[in-house]
Amino acid sequence: MSRKEITVLEDLLSSNKKIAREIREHLTSRGILTVNLLSSPGSGKTSLLERIAEILWPEHRLAVIEGDIETDLDASRIKARGVPAWQITTGGACHLEARMIARLLAEIPEETEFLFIENVGNLVCPAAYDLGENLRLVLLSIPEGEDKPLKYPKAFLTAHCLVITKIDLLPHIPFDLEKTKREARKINPQLAIFTTSARTGEGIRELVDYLFQQRERWLKSHA
Repeated sequence: MSRKEITVLEDLLSSNKKIAREIREHLTSRGILTVNLLSSPGSGKTSLLERIAEILWPEHRLAVIEGDIETDLDASRIKARGVPAWQITTGGACHLEARMIARLLAEIPEETEFLFIENVGNLVCPAAYDLGENLRLVLLSIPEGEDKPLKYPKAFLTAHCLVITKIDLLPHIPFDLEKTKREARKINPQLAIFTTSARTGEGIRELVDYLFQQRERWLKSHA
């Protein structure tokens, strides 16, 4: 990579950080906890959000921003549950950027308590871009294999929480659950870890309780 390319990348990340900081300040002032979901394609991000919506909506208000290279399929699934959702199609970019989120801030309903951002399916690029979130979740599904923390350490290092999905498949697929947890915590000792199944509902309530705790903690620290 040439010096010019490095400088351009540094400028992009610096600009992204500035916008992300403004997003975080704006949404926090409105009492909204923003959660950025990172994972490989097919790990179950949208299914997890559907299950979370079953518990939260409509007593607690949430909104979802979906990121994909093409189509509005994921946003349509969330909207079908009555939850406000917006689709960002990147047209080829492998990640969302803060400027894309900033364009939607005025549309997020005032009563929103949780804003979920489902990033483009990718464990590499999205890890480098702050979207103004308060909380970053990295998802790892049982079928993906247990080597992802070692192969993609930045995604796990920058996350607050690891959500292991499709745990109902554990009896059928070779996967060392405890080894995966150990290796993830070697990278990030502070990582909270949940095991979940969108199919059976296992672990979803515990994850939702964690989200409420984090929202309360965040808002108190910024009161």
